[in-house]
Amino acid sequence: MRICIAGASGAFGMKHMDAIAAIEGAEVVSVVGTKIDAIKAFAEQRGVPHYTTDLAESLARDDVDAVILATPTQMHAAQTIQCLEAGKHVMSEIPMADNIEDARKVVEVQKKTGLVAMAGHTRRFNPSHQWIHNKIMAGELTVQQMDVQTYFFRRSNKNALGQARSWTDHLLWHHACHTVDLFQYQTGETASKVQALQGPIHPELGIAMDMSIGMKVPNGAICTLSLSFNNDGPFGTFFRYICDNGTYIARYDDLFDGSENKIDLSGVAVSNNGIELQDREFIAAIQEGRAPNACVTQAIEAMETLHRLEECLED
Repeated sequence: MRICIAGASGAFGMKHMDAIAAIEGAEVVSVVGTKIDAIKAFAEQRGVPHYTTDLAESLARDDVDAVILATPTQMHAAQTIQCLEAGKHVMSEIPMADNIEDARKVVEVQKKTGLVAMAGHTRRFNPSHQWIHNKIMAGELTVQQMDVQTYFFRRSNKNALGQARSWTDHLLWHHACHTVDLFQYQTGETASKVQALQGPIHPELGIAMDMSIGMKVPNGAICTLSLSFNNDGPFGTFFRYICDNGTYIARYDDLFDGSENKIDLSGVAVSNNGIELQDREFIAAIQEGRAPNACVTQAIEAMETLHRLEECLED
């Protein structure tokens, strides 16, 4: 499987570079960046044979089978469509779009082409959340509440590596997207009731720095999500599952019970790296000619809920 990674030298692009390197039979053959000197140096350092600042150049190559997009949020929908129309399978980091109209267009093009188009909902693949999901599917757990905190200290426009960003991140369409999708995935239902509040708009960034989201699915399970770019402390997203048969705390690829006893996840998957497992699913779906877990036709459900939450914020 010969893969192009767009945004390869960014924070998440490098995570995908490392993930593909761990997958037998897969290799990165092309990387796309914004500055030619920087992406050339990156390609030479990583041993990638082709580099460019133009995604179309990579899409025109016969030795590119599929594309991973680790590019700015605002580019995801247009680039996903560009890849599909060029005949390439594609996985985009979340969100698949930053508005519902573009998300629906992505689904429309995927159905038209029949190619694999996947949204990078890593939480579905983290061993911690997989362990919970397996218990739910086996009838051993039922989620009653998910209590989630997504916290960063990002009062200036920087990425996860502390580098200056050329685009502005968003608590709703990016960071809340993880939890909205995961809550609906774990409960197996789409939220029937939603509510959302946001704090003051940052005078320079033009975005809300704090947000509170509530969701309820028809079976009665609820989710409470707090998000902030103002939190001065450990950053990331932390999930508390309050279930009918136990409480569990998920921190990325690690899982603890309600008393902070670590749970052994060694038998859950072939790797303990959620991004590697996500990339493995993408590649396997292409090879097996099937829809992947987190196909855009599944991910659109989270986008529809985000759209309803945005309407709450506007009200």
